[in-house]
Parts: sequence; C-alpha cells; structure tokens
Amino acid sequence: MEQLDCVVIGAGVVGLAVARALAQAGREVLILEAEGAFGTHTSARNSEVIHAGLSYAPGSLKARLCRRGRDLLYAYAAERGIGHRRIGKLIVAVTDDEVAGLHKYQQLAAANDVHDLALLDGAGVRALEPEVNAVAGLHSPSTGIVDSHGLMLAYLGDAERAGATLVPHSPVTGGAAMGQGVALEVGGAQPMQVRARTVVNAAGLWAHEVARSIAGMPPALVPPIHYAIGHYYTLAGRSPFQRLVYPVAREAAMRVHVTLDLGGQCKFGPDIDWRDAVDYRFDERSAERFYAGIRRFWPALPDGALQPGYTGIRPRLAGPESLHNAGTDFIIQGPREHGVAGLVNLFGIESPGLTSSLAIGEHVAALLA
Repeated sequence: MEQLDCVVIGAGVVGLAVARALAQAGREVLILEAEGAFGTHTSARNSEVIHAGLSYAPGSLKARLCRRGRDLLYAYAAERGIGHRRIGKLIVAVTDDEVAGLHKYQQLAAANDVHDLALLDGAGVRALEPEVNAVAGLHSPSTGIVDSHGLMLAYLGDAERAGATLVPHSPVTGGAAMGQGVALEVGGAQPMQVRARTVVNAAGLWAHEVARSIAGMPPALVPPIHYAIGHYYTLAGRSPFQRLVYPVAREAAMRVHVTLDLGGQCKFGPDIDWRDAVDYRFDERSAERFYAGIRRFWPALPDGALQPGYTGIRPRLAGPESLHNAGTDFIIQGPREHGVAGLVNLFGIESPGLTSSLAIGEHVAALLA
C-alpha cells in the first residue's frame, strides 16, 4: 500500500482550490478524480456568478466564506488574467407586496458586512434595465461573473507548480480509518490502495457516498443529500439586459434568474426540481414555467425565444420541504466532529461554492495546519 501525505478526492472548483492551498502550504498532494477531466459536474453546470454574499444567514459558513471568497476571487482573477466582469445584479420587486423582501435582503446584507446595496424605485430600475418591469429594486454592484473553466485551469496550474498531481479516472470506492490516516481503495483501469495522512473529501455530488464508504466514519454524521436539478434556457438573439436580474424570492410564482456569460449570451435559470440520482436529462416541459416566470418582470419576452440550454445538479442538504434552502449551510467536517484522524468532509457545497472556493481552500488548509 502506497504511503502518501495528502489526498484530495474530487477535482471540481472546490477540490482544486483546496489542493492548491494545501500544496502551496508545503503538503504533497494527490488529487483523485473519478471522471476523465476536472470540473465536469457542478463546477461546469452553473451560472458562473460571483456572489456578493448578501442573502445568507449571518455568521454561517456560506456568509463568511462567500464574502471572503468574493474578494479573493476578484483579486485572483485580475492578477491571473482570468475572464471576469463585475457587472452587478438587480433584485427586483414586481409587485408592491414584494418590496418588503427587498428590505429583508438589505438587512441580511448589512448583517453580513455588505454595505454597497442601493434601493431603487421603479424609475431607478428602468434607468439601469429599461426592459425590466418592477416597482422597486435593489442594486448589488459587487456581483459579477467569471470564466469557471479558466478559473479551474488556474487553480490546477498553481497546485501542479507547487508539486500536486491530478490523477483522472480514479474513483474512490472505499476506505478505512487507520489511526493516523485513512486507507483508500481506488478503482479505475488500474485499481490501487493508498494510505494518506490527510484526506479531503471534496467529491461534491458523491461526497456523502465517499464518506459512507470509509470504515470508521460514523454513519450518523453523514447528512442526507438531495439532488436538486436546475434547467437553464438561453435567449435567442441579443440580450436586452446588461446585468443579472433576480426577482424577489417567493413561494407563489416561479423565480427565474437572468444571468449573462462573458460573451454576452443571456441565460435564464436555474429552476429547481428533484431527481433520485445524478441525471442531467433536460425536461423541455419546463419551458412553460420559464415563460410565465420571466414574463412577470419582462413582459416583452417573445414566443419561441427560449432555447433549451443545459442542466446542473446541486448537492442540497435540504429537500423539497425547504424550497429556498433556508437554514442550510456548508458542512466542513473535520476530526474534531467525526473522530477520524486526518479526514475532512465537505458536504452540501452548492452555491456560493464557486465564489467561496479560494476561501474554502484557506479554511481547510487552516483546519489541517
């Protein structure tokens, strides 16, 4: 059995950020990835938004790591020449009864030390986004977009320059706590056994399966996972929007986000539905819901303008009973919580995981220092 210093399981944006942080701290890092390339699941199937950190529970890991990660990410992307734009976001109230929701966002943002929001009336919203129908809005200038693939390439490059190695086609199929480390069974074309002093389980949609497969890891401390699928539609033709547009969260109507990519392509989504397994099939029956949701704030959306784009799946720790994921947080679980020396589990790393990635890397490296 090969003896290693540190293994990171999963080469998504968070696993790569963790591997980078550990390698730059002087650790010898092996990155095991089940797929043939890095970042093929949640990291590649999202909105590529840099979140400002204004809507998470104050004091939560999501709030703290998003705010820290946002600042680190903007600085890193600028330094490394990674495509990004601080384009801003409008949260809009379509009806008078939704305006109270804007004030709640303001209060949450202030509690999370985000103080650059501007409350707008309907005319102020139209001055920024003439096509948007709203009675009021909240402008977040710190929200942006980033090239997620370019970001992951940069993280991997940093990690490799610091001595880390990525091994694709290497699914972790089991393991066992070994006193001062963890033994892992690795599948693929050339199955092997390795033992590492430190193992970081950043397997995303499969993190709970990996954790359950490690003998000695208390099963009761592995949270249930819910596969929340989101559809994205693209807009045919030129985008009428210059910014991201998010309606106020509400239960009574579908909430459809406007997102833009660095090429200016307008996308709508994600919605939220539930699957029993990782299944990326696109359900085009969702189009009717999208048209209705978008026309609440953009009545001029033409018939036939939406084209099926792609789907993404979020590893949610709350299911359909908690539609807006209220009350759930990232779980970063170390030996103090579960008692397995050298093991760190990352559970429920959905949005704002990309924004938080550098801060999560910092956090895990500090946990293991």
